[in-house]
Amino acid sequence: MLYFAGSLRVYNMKLFSPAISRLARLRYARIEQWVNQPVATQREVLQDLVTHGQYTEFGRQYGLNKLFSVKDFKKTIPIHEYDELKPYIDKLMQGEPNLLWNTPVNWFAKSSGTTSDKSKFIPITQESLNDCHYQASKDVLTMYYNFNPDSDLLTGKGLVVGGSHQISLLNEDIQYGDLSAVLLQNAPLWSGWIRTPELSIALLDEWEEKLEQLALSTINEDVTSISGVPTWTILLIKRILQITKKQTLKEVWPNLELYIHGGVSFVPYRAQFQQLVGEGVHYMEIYNASEGFFAAQDSPTADGMLLLLQHGIFYEFMPVEEYGSSKPKTVGLQEVVIGKHYALVISTNGGLWRYLVGDTVQFTSLYPFRIKVSGRLKHYMNAFGEEVMVDNTDKAIEQACLKTGAVVNDYTAAPVYISNESNGCHQWLIEFNTPPTDLQAFAYELDDALKSVNSDYEAKRHKDIALRMPIINILPKNSFNKWLYSKGKLGGQHKIPRLSNDRTFLEEMLAFADL
Repeated sequence: MLYFAGSLRVYNMKLFSPAISRLARLRYARIEQWVNQPVATQREVLQDLVTHGQYTEFGRQYGLNKLFSVKDFKKTIPIHEYDELKPYIDKLMQGEPNLLWNTPVNWFAKSSGTTSDKSKFIPITQESLNDCHYQASKDVLTMYYNFNPDSDLLTGKGLVVGGSHQISLLNEDIQYGDLSAVLLQNAPLWSGWIRTPELSIALLDEWEEKLEQLALSTINEDVTSISGVPTWTILLIKRILQITKKQTLKEVWPNLELYIHGGVSFVPYRAQFQQLVGEGVHYMEIYNASEGFFAAQDSPTADGMLLLLQHGIFYEFMPVEEYGSSKPKTVGLQEVVIGKHYALVISTNGGLWRYLVGDTVQFTSLYPFRIKVSGRLKHYMNAFGEEVMVDNTDKAIEQACLKTGAVVNDYTAAPVYISNESNGCHQWLIEFNTPPTDLQAFAYELDDALKSVNSDYEAKRHKDIALRMPIINILPKNSFNKWLYSKGKLGGQHKIPRLSNDRTFLEEMLAFADL
C-alpha cells in the first residue's frame, strides 16, 4: 500500500511537472520586476523596515520615525557588529518584546560563523522566515525551472544535508537551533513529502551517527536533488558509494539532476564532485546565512549569484579598507563597481540594523547585480601588503590541482614573518585526497597561480624581495575533521578558516597533527 501510494505520488508529480514548470516561468516575471528596478525596490524595502522598526526600543533610541531618506538612515544609525547588538539579543532571548522588531521573536538561529568557541544567536521573526528564507527558496526553484524548463526535479525527493538540527528550549515560547533546524521546524507539513531524510534523522545531533543514518535511509529513495555544504556532502557521497559499491552517485540515483551548494567556495571541490557524482547533474550556488538569504545563481552560464533585492533585506556595501575606521563609509547599488571587495552590511526584517555580516563580496555584474563571496573580513593574509583573499587562494588551489593532478580536501594558510635569517612567506597546511607526485611542482604552480590572480602578491614575490616561495606541509587525511571533532564542531556549518593573518590557528593545527 505504501509502495502504491509512493508510486502514485511520483506518477502525479510527473503528470503535473509541465504545469509546475509553466508556473515557475510565470513566477519568474515577479523576479524580473525587482531585477529591472533594483534601486527603487531597495528603497521600498528600507521604508518597510523603518515602518516596523519605529515601534521598537531600538527605533525610539535612533528616531526611526524621523528618518525619511537613505542618507539620513546611514547618518543616524551606526554600523553594528554582533557584540554591539548582543545586549538587545540577550533581552530578546529572555522574552522581552519589541526591542529590535515589532513582532514576536520566538526563534533564534545559532551560528558559529567561524571555528571559534563563541556562538551567535540571530533573531528569526515570522517575517524573516516567510519573506526572506522561504520566499528565496521558492525563487531558487523558479530560477532553476527558468533555465531547465523540462526538469523533473519535483518528481523525486530533495536530500538535505544540514547541520546539527538539535532544537533547544530557552523557555516555553522561545527556541533555538542552527538555521536548518529552524527552517525544518517551521516548514509546512507538505514539504516532508518531497524531502529526505525523515525528521528524526535530520534532528540527530551526533554528526558521525547522522552521516551513517543519512546514507542508509536515502539509498533506496528517488533522490533528484541534494543541498548542503560541499565539505560534508562529499563525506556523505563517499559513504553511500562505499555501501552501494557503485562508482558514481548517478548509478545510485539515476534521476539526480541538481546539487545546490553554499557555505564555502565550490572551486576547490568541483573536480572531486564531478568525479564522484557523474555526468548530467547541474550545480547551483546559493548564499544563505543565518542572517538572511542573500543571493542565488540565476543562470548556469553567469559568473556570480543574483542579489536578492525584495526579500526583507536592505543592503549596503563597505569597502574593506574602511573596516576599523571610526565612521566607516558604505555605498549603495548605484555606486558599487565590479571586482572591488566589499564587506556586506545589512538591515533586515529579523531586526538586524546596519549589521556587519563579516563576509566580503565582489560584484561580477551590474544590472543585474550579481555577486560572489570573496572571503571573510578577518580571514585574509596581509602581513606583507599582499592582500590575499580566500577567493584568490581557492582559484590558486584549483589551478595547481589542474596542473599536477592533485585533489585537495581542505587547506589553511598563514604568514611566516620576516626574521633576521630570512624574508617572509606563506605556510600552507593542505590535506590531499590525491596528493601530487611532486610536492615542489605543486608549490610552484600554486605560487604562479597566486601571482596571476593577485598583483599585490606578485609584486611582493618579485625577486623574493618581500616574500619567498610558499612552504607546504601535507596533513594526514581527516586531520581537519579530527580537529573539528575535538572541538565538538564536526558537521553542519562549522568550517576550517582558510586564511589567517596570524599563526594562531596554523600552529594549533601543526601541534594537533604532530607535525
